[in-house]
Amino acid sequence: MHISTYAYFGLLTLCMFALDVWQTRNGVVTIKKAALWSLFWVFLALLFFISLYEFWPVFEPDSPYTPHDAATAFLTGYLLEKSLSVDNLFVFALIFGRFTVPVELRPRVLLWGVIGALFLRGIMIAVGAELLESFHWVLYVFAFFLIWTGYQLTKPEPEEDESVSSFPEKLVRKFFRVSDSYQGTKLLVKDNAGWLVTPLVIVVVVIAMTDVMFALDSIPAIFAVTQEPFLVLTANVFALLGLRSLYFVLEGMLDKFIYLRPALAFIMIFIGCKMLLIGTAYAIPTMVSLLVLLMTMTLAVVASIIKDKKASKKVTR
Repeated sequence: MHISTYAYFGLLTLCMFALDVWQTRNGVVTIKKAALWSLFWVFLALLFFISLYEFWPVFEPDSPYTPHDAATAFLTGYLLEKSLSVDNLFVFALIFGRFTVPVELRPRVLLWGVIGALFLRGIMIAVGAELLESFHWVLYVFAFFLIWTGYQLTKPEPEEDESVSSFPEKLVRKFFRVSDSYQGTKLLVKDNAGWLVTPLVIVVVVIAMTDVMFALDSIPAIFAVTQEPFLVLTANVFALLGLRSLYFVLEGMLDKFIYLRPALAFIMIFIGCKMLLIGTAYAIPTMVSLLVLLMTMTLAVVASIIKDKKASKKVTR
């Protein structure tokens, strides 16, 4: 591990994060603006992908990976994390609807969500890498967990979303008084009886709880693609940084991606099987994983669009 590499990338992450905060500073995010920024974040990830070909020996001089291996692993991990993050957006939409979060506050809530996700995943990457290095059998635990998660995704989605928020909401209300309405971006307000929290605190706590669940899925998944901590970290950071912009691009279309859930179920099961086969004669090359990931998500999106068009035609008849 090259400590300076992590330090420089940490500085780069802070700069990119500050840029993301700046571009949503007024709380108004149009679809056009969000789409342009989404493309910008993808462009940055592709620049980093190219840089791995040129500077990988500088980034990690002791790594057994070749520049080609490192770049391919990063791109596969990035696309995997990006695919899983789209599923996360459905949960964000449910939370915003459940708590009637004002439109102008949603960028701020998503900001807290990204901060929490970066923090939690950083910890889980460090712990996961250490566990895999010390205890190889943890790999199989991760694999069976991914396969089980994929199987769970094949089941119908629960109609009620109360389970997503009931526990954290009860937790906040147990220890704090909660105001009846939002007070802008304030988390605390004061009345005659003293301090109380706003509903925004409940939403932030709910987002934090969902970040934990998302991390439990995504970190084992990317460790099946690569066990190089730097590549795992960078793939997660680049995928998460564009999450807020991506939400506002897809906000009105989330219900149209009807085949996303089965596609993610297949991907999780496939990645779980890949993890089980690591180190065997049947190990699945990372390039094959990349192609499977791209084909699965492309088919899911195309099939969803075709299905939506057919449904629209039936309605207009």
